[in-house]
Amino acid sequence: MNNIEEVYIKYAKEVYRYLLSLSHDRDLAEELTQETFFRAMQALDRYDGSCKLSVWLCQIGKHLWYQWLDRHSKWGQTELTEALQGGETPEETAILRMEKAALYKAIHSLPEPMREVVHMRLTGEFSFAEIGEILGKSENWARVTFYRAKRKIVERTEGS
Repeated sequence: MNNIEEVYIKYAKEVYRYLLSLSHDRDLAEELTQETFFRAMQALDRYDGSCKLSVWLCQIGKHLWYQWLDRHSKWGQTELTEALQGGETPEETAILRMEKAALYKAIHSLPEPMREVVHMRLTGEFSFAEIGEILGKSENWARVTFYRAKRKIVERTEGS
């Protein structure tokens, strides 16, 4: 890549989707994507080619996401999905809220990298191949990690 504009054109969508999977907020993901490329532009001379450029960019984005979390003390307060919202009666709504809270609690209690893989799969709608590439692992590793995470979530939510 000759310049940052070409890099942006090629990788911005992937970085945005990754950051969206972490933040669950389109505006924040867009802001972090812009900041990621700004930081990458400043550090491009330090990119040593030891990993794919997309992985390097996503790592910059992940670092920015963690900085944002530290500044806003927002761990565990982001939405994963709207699928459990609704309910016709107040009782149904209360039950769904309890189930949703148990689900979020179970996901939040997962160790890294399981939690990250679940976030990327559920909210970023990344394929297992994309998850593996972003995290510097194989597609099979991403599949197995997601499967094991799902088993842990089921165990934890059924036990509550």
